[in-house]
Amino acid sequence: MIGSVLVLDEIAGRQVAALVVDGRLEELLIDPEAEVIVPGAIYRSVADRPVKGQGGIFVKLPGGSGFLRQISGVAPGQRLLVQVTGPTEPGKATPVTTRLLFKSRFAIVTPDAPGLNISRKIKDEDLRADLAALAEGGMAGASERLGLILRSGCADATPDAIAEDIAAMRGLAEAVLADITGGPELLVDGPSAHDIAFRDWLDPAVDDADTEAGSLDRHGVAEMIDTLRSPRVDFDGGAHVMIEPTRALVAVDVNTGPDTTPAASLKANIAAARDLPRQLRLRGLGGQVVVDFAPMPKRDRHILDQVMKAAFKTDGEANLAGWTTLGLYELTRKRDRLPLAELLPKAGPKVGS
Repeated sequence: MIGSVLVLDEIAGRQVAALVVDGRLEELLIDPEAEVIVPGAIYRSVADRPVKGQGGIFVKLPGGSGFLRQISGVAPGQRLLVQVTGPTEPGKATPVTTRLLFKSRFAIVTPDAPGLNISRKIKDEDLRADLAALAEGGMAGASERLGLILRSGCADATPDAIAEDIAAMRGLAEAVLADITGGPELLVDGPSAHDIAFRDWLDPAVDDADTEAGSLDRHGVAEMIDTLRSPRVDFDGGAHVMIEPTRALVAVDVNTGPDTTPAASLKANIAAARDLPRQLRLRGLGGQVVVDFAPMPKRDRHILDQVMKAAFKTDGEANLAGWTTLGLYELTRKRDRLPLAELLPKAGPKVGS
């Protein structure tokens, strides 16, 4: 299948969004159970106590606690508006920030980050001028603490659609910022899988969208998801990768298969490196990642260095630490969603059943 398709469906009553490009699964989101705190949610919280040695402070959330790293000027008992930045790990506080973002398909309103900005991906000067006028009109009379970013999707949007998004995000931001009195409370729900797909995955535009029931099966996504529930990823020539999360880190082991020549090892390592960001993203894995590449001469490591840099260039907040003295490759990747294994336990039924 050539082209890109946005697939929206449900699994056991929970929303599922998938982006398939040229027959390969590139993005996947599955809503967690209802009681799970979702990244992007905004809460009114109460500052609790600083954490010595970690440069942060606990904040009280409804039914739990969050951990805030920005502590300058924050005192215990202070009311704070915070936004969830990632999934809650077992036994840990929910990661939160005071740097709120009110994000829609075309506009992002940024409290305490004033200014009107337009995506650098939009190059046409006439269009940028038109968008600047829309931004100025949409934010006229707003508080000076509110900033605005017009996203790259504005390049193909109508002025009315952009203006509508600006007004909606501005109104939401103003309402939330005024609601600071009271105890811990959820003010804005985190976006669902379908919301994120429509908001973030349509740039560049997809060729088709299938929102009917059964779309996961029609486009082979159900089978692709079931494949992700296995730690093994197969490549040409018998090479494969094992991706196995532990409590401390994600272990990645690259194997060449029957051909163990240096050329085969390098080929397997390059294939694994190129696909690693996608595999981690689809499986919802992050934190510390340790890769045991197939044996190869040290002189070839610079090749993998370049491949890894190119592969992770657009994969959010990843830090490539490089080679250890034992010949392993280390990196860290931001946890931005729940692990697929938690959303779809291995013991459960197949996705398409």
